[in-house]
Amino acid sequence: MKVRRQAREIALQALYEIDCAGHTSTLTLNHLIEDEKLSDEGKDFATALVEGVLKCKAQLDEIIAKHAPEWPVDQLAIVDRNILRIALYELQSNPDVPIKVAINEAVELAKTFGSDTAPRFVNGVLGTFLQAHPAGELRR
Repeated sequence: MKVRRQAREIALQALYEIDCAGHTSTLTLNHLIEDEKLSDEGKDFATALVEGVLKCKAQLDEIIAKHAPEWPVDQLAIVDRNILRIALYELQSNPDVPIKVAINEAVELAKTFGSDTAPRFVNGVLGTFLQAHPAGELRR
């Protein structure tokens, strides 16, 4: 498995645990990284994703609420909510990840960890977001 894909999976698992159990990010990440024997590059990427999502969570949730108004953020499946947070964070804050890659990775996470309808939901929310935000204005 590619390092960044594995790091995204670990970041999703960490955010899920933090979201539903309230554990600290450091403890959760250290445990998951040790279990998966992630490379240094992967550790850095997973840590950056988790810390970035947690730092920007309020803004990311506002974006989700705006682009999925029928679904209150606090009522979304925890997996779906955190997949969207990761993807939106990458789209806005990580210029070395191409837009198509960020979306594809989010859909793949939804296929692996979400329900049968999760991939289409994630793709739809991200597509709606991108229609409102042309690529040139995403990465400040």
